[in-house]
Amino acid sequence: MLNKLDHIAIVVPDVDEALEVWRDRFGFQELFREKVNNDSTLLVHIDLGNTQLQLVQPLTIDHPLWRWLAQNGSGLHHLCLAVDDVEKASLELLDSGIAPGEPKPHQGTQGKRALFLDENSTGGVQVELTGR
Repeated sequence: MLNKLDHIAIVVPDVDEALEVWRDRFGFQELFREKVNNDSTLLVHIDLGNTQLQLVQPLTIDHPLWRWLAQNGSGLHHLCLAVDDVEKASLELLDSGIAPGEPKPHQGTQGKRALFLDENSTGGVQVELTGR
Protein backbone atom coordinates (compact mmCIF):
# COMPACT_ATOMS: atom_id res chain seq x y z
CA MET A 1 0.00 0.00 0.00
CA LEU A 2 2.70 2.53 0.98
CA ASN A 3 5.38 2.68 -1.70
CA LYS A 4 8.00 5.16 -0.48
CA LEU A 5 8.66 8.60 0.92
CA ASP A 6 7.56 10.89 -1.91
CA HIS A 7 8.70 14.21 -0.46
CA ILE A 8 9.36 16.30 2.61
CA ALA A 9 7.57 19.67 2.57
CA ILE A 10 8.81 22.95 3.99
CA VAL A 11 6.49 25.97 4.10
CA VAL A 12 8.21 29.24 3.21
CA PRO A 13 7.02 32.81 2.58
CA ASP A 14 9.18 33.07 -0.58
CA VAL A 15 10.43 30.09 -2.60
CA ASP A 16 13.10 32.14 -4.36
CA GLU A 17 14.70 33.03 -1.02
CA ALA A 18 14.50 29.38 0.06
CA LEU A 19 16.13 28.32 -3.23
CA GLU A 20 19.14 30.45 -2.34
CA VAL A 21 19.73 27.97 0.48
CA TRP A 22 18.66 24.63 -0.99
CA ARG A 23 19.73 25.10 -4.61
CA ASP A 24 22.49 27.70 -4.46
CA ARG A 25 24.25 26.84 -1.18
CA PHE A 26 23.58 23.11 -0.83
CA GLY A 27 23.74 22.54 -4.59
CA PHE A 28 20.54 20.52 -5.01
CA GLN A 29 18.81 20.66 -8.40
CA GLU A 30 15.39 22.24 -8.88
CA LEU A 31 13.20 19.69 -10.68
CA PHE A 32 9.99 21.61 -11.35
CA ARG A 33 7.63 24.24 -10.04
CA GLU A 34 3.89 24.53 -10.38
CA LYS A 35 0.90 26.35 -9.00
CA VAL A 36 -1.86 24.15 -7.59
CA ASN A 37 -5.28 24.46 -5.99
CA ASN A 38 -6.59 27.30 -8.14
CA ASP A 39 -3.19 29.05 -8.17
CA SER A 40 -3.32 29.50 -4.39
CA THR A 41 -0.08 27.62 -3.71
CA LEU A 42 3.31 27.51 -5.42
CA LEU A 43 5.23 24.24 -5.12
CA VAL A 44 8.89 23.87 -6.05
CA HIS A 45 10.41 20.38 -6.03
CA ILE A 46 14.11 19.84 -5.39
CA ASP A 47 15.98 16.58 -5.98
CA LEU A 48 17.59 15.33 -2.75
CA GLY A 49 18.77 12.10 -4.39
CA ASN A 50 16.64 9.56 -2.53
CA THR A 51 13.55 11.79 -2.20
CA GLN A 52 12.38 15.29 -3.01
CA LEU A 53 12.12 18.45 -0.97
CA GLN A 54 8.96 20.42 -1.67
CA LEU A 55 9.05 24.14 -0.99
CA VAL A 56 5.50 25.37 -0.39
CA GLN A 57 4.60 29.06 -0.72
CA PRO A 58 1.03 30.29 -0.16
CA LEU A 59 0.06 32.77 -2.87
CA THR A 60 -3.33 34.11 -1.81
CA ILE A 61 -3.74 36.54 1.07
CA ASP A 62 -6.34 34.35 2.82
CA HIS A 63 -4.42 31.08 2.47
CA PRO A 64 -4.31 29.14 5.80
CA LEU A 65 -0.56 28.58 5.43
CA TRP A 66 0.03 32.28 6.14
CA ARG A 67 -1.40 31.68 9.62
CA TRP A 68 0.80 28.61 9.92
CA LEU A 69 3.85 30.69 8.94
CA ALA A 70 2.91 33.41 11.46
CA GLN A 71 2.70 30.82 14.24
CA ASN A 72 5.63 28.59 13.28
CA GLY A 73 7.88 30.45 10.85
CA SER A 74 9.43 28.71 7.87
CA GLY A 75 9.99 25.04 8.45
CA LEU A 76 9.02 21.44 8.16
CA HIS A 77 5.31 21.08 7.43
CA HIS A 78 4.72 17.46 6.44
CA LEU A 79 6.01 14.13 5.14
CA CYS A 80 4.35 12.74 2.02
CA LEU A 81 4.08 9.03 1.29
CA ALA A 82 3.52 7.69 -2.23
CA VAL A 83 0.65 5.25 -2.70
CA ASP A 84 -0.95 3.69 -5.76
CA ASP A 85 -4.49 4.81 -4.92
CA VAL A 86 -5.08 7.58 -2.37
CA GLU A 87 -8.66 6.66 -1.45
CA LYS A 88 -7.95 2.93 -1.19
CA ALA A 89 -4.86 3.57 0.96
CA SER A 90 -6.79 5.92 3.26
CA LEU A 91 -9.48 3.26 3.77
CA GLU A 92 -6.86 0.62 4.55
CA LEU A 93 -5.15 2.96 7.00
CA LEU A 94 -8.51 3.75 8.62
CA ASP A 95 -8.87 0.01 9.32
CA SER A 96 -5.57 0.20 11.22
CA GLY A 97 -6.61 3.26 13.23
CA ILE A 98 -5.18 6.08 11.08
CA ALA A 99 -7.93 8.48 10.07
CA PRO A 100 -8.05 10.90 7.14
CA GLY A 101 -7.70 14.53 8.14
CA GLU A 102 -9.81 15.89 5.31
CA PRO A 103 -13.04 14.60 3.74
CA LYS A 104 -11.70 14.11 0.20
CA PRO A 105 -8.41 14.25 -1.72
CA HIS A 106 -7.09 17.56 -3.04
CA GLN A 107 -4.93 18.42 -6.05
CA GLY A 108 -1.33 17.35 -5.56
CA THR A 109 1.69 17.81 -7.78
CA GLN A 110 1.86 16.85 -11.44
CA GLY A 111 -1.79 15.83 -11.65
CA LYS A 112 -1.67 13.49 -8.68
CA ARG A 113 -4.23 13.47 -5.92
CA ALA A 114 -3.28 13.97 -2.30
CA LEU A 115 -4.86 13.60 1.13
CA PHE A 116 -3.67 14.70 4.58
CA LEU A 117 -4.11 12.28 7.46
CA ASP A 118 -5.40 13.23 10.89
CA GLU A 119 -2.42 14.26 13.04
CA ASN A 120 -4.11 12.81 16.12
CA SER A 121 -3.76 9.34 14.63
CA THR A 122 -0.16 9.81 13.39
CA GLY A 123 1.47 10.82 16.65
CA GLY A 124 1.21 14.54 15.93
CA VAL A 125 3.11 14.32 12.62
CA GLN A 126 1.49 15.88 9.54
CA VAL A 127 1.43 13.08 6.91
CA GLU A 128 0.14 13.36 3.35
CA LEU A 129 -0.59 10.55 0.89
CA THR A 130 -0.13 11.11 -2.84
CA GLY A 131 -0.98 8.97 -5.86
CA ARG A 132 -3.82 8.52 -8.30
